[in-house]
Amino acid sequence: MPQIAAFVRHPRTGTRRIAAAVGLCGLWFGLLLASPLQAAEPSCTQLTASGNPEYPPFLWRDPDNENRLIGANADLMQWLAKEIGVPIEVQYSGPWGRVQEEVRLGHVDLIAGAFFTQPRTEYMDYFHPAFHETRSVIWTRGDNEKLKFRRWPDLVGLQGVTVINNSFGEEFDRYAKDKLRINQVASLEQAIQIVQAGRADYLVYEDSPGQAFLARRNIADVKMLGEPVARENLYLTLSHRSACNTPEMRGRIARALYKLSREKTMGGFVDKGIQLWRKQTNK
Repeated sequence: MPQIAAFVRHPRTGTRRIAAAVGLCGLWFGLLLASPLQAAEPSCTQLTASGNPEYPPFLWRDPDNENRLIGANADLMQWLAKEIGVPIEVQYSGPWGRVQEEVRLGHVDLIAGAFFTQPRTEYMDYFHPAFHETRSVIWTRGDNEKLKFRRWPDLVGLQGVTVINNSFGEEFDRYAKDKLRINQVASLEQAIQIVQAGRADYLVYEDSPGQAFLARRNIADVKMLGEPVARENLYLTLSHRSACNTPEMRGRIARALYKLSREKTMGGFVDKGIQLWRKQTNK
């Protein structure tokens, strides 16, 4: 029923008063204005995390459940879950390249360990401070005495290989794109096989994960050269498409990582990851 208004003249003063009769429709509309109906923002009750599954002692597939990842960064995620009050499932989401695509699509919320590159900021947020620093190095055949790496130009004219979508810092990535020949393959195992077969002169990969992988596979004919290609920080990232990517949640995570850095908690997770990897390797 529409609102009906009547104008009544006062008998003494001659002024007009308005008498309003509000019908059911008008009452309903008024209630809407007083208490607007808004869609409630979905609450964040669960986070999923993933990362490079060939990355010991930081991350690797659990031998007892290959759908989940274990290691230092997985322990970090469980610590973070307690700090922010939201459970985090650390899952295997495929090779490293696939993990990044899953985060881009919003199918995975967090990457538990990624180097910073500007292209990646198009689909995920980086949290500061970084939780760990790593060294990327050159790997080559054990009988290769000709490759003496000290500076990036020492790699010019040689054939390199690395794992697809790997980054070694923006500065080296730009140099490699402009000056070097580096093919990308799906996995570290495939990259090492290419070096062993002589189809690449060198592999670019991180030191601790590379050493751990070679020890697990009992590979003795590939060696690491001591001079690092780059030193890079490992960051936690959150997908732009994550339902949990809200100002409030980003604040919780940032405060937790600041606490982690201040209390130097990550070193204990790395030590535990190294011990667990060695235990599983020596079985």
